[in-house]
Amino acid sequence: MGDRGAMIGAAPPSDTLEHRLWAALEEGAVGLLGLTRSGLHPEPAVVFVERRRRRLWLAALADSELVRSIGDGGAAIFTAQAPGLLASIGGGLTVEDDPRRLARLWSAQAQAWRPQGPHDPGLALLRLDCVDAEISLVDLGMRRIVWELAPTGAGRRRAPAVISPFQPTLH
Repeated sequence: MGDRGAMIGAAPPSDTLEHRLWAALEEGAVGLLGLTRSGLHPEPAVVFVERRRRRLWLAALADSELVRSIGDGGAAIFTAQAPGLLASIGGGLTVEDDPRRLARLWSAQAQAWRPQGPHDPGLALLRLDCVDAEISLVDLGMRRIVWELAPTGAGRRRAPAVISPFQPTLH
């Protein structure tokens, strides 16, 4: 697994980045799911992690345009935000008819989103087989943002140095 992105400062090993990605997702990162060639806007989805198989399970609204557009499968991107990390994860997306799995995966975060619970007929279970990711380490503390965006004189602004991209392959 190699890093192809440039970083500000020294680059941590990509296996550490991959570990941070999976850990952030397991802790309940917020995310949006979209099909890469659909022209549709990404939609919110609750994510459940199967790290060993490099797979994400997602609960989405069954009657959404996104779920209807998946068909027999399609290329998708899940974009996640967690403290100190932004990530875009690509892979193959399919709709799975497995209510028992959805019930096993169900979490407090999912319950807050859909109080009807995992047996809600309005839910669809989606499987994203992860292939690659772009991971950005982000330091967006308020002081840093104000400092980075403050004028330096003569109306010029500092270039923000808050995002450090990496692109590990997830196999």
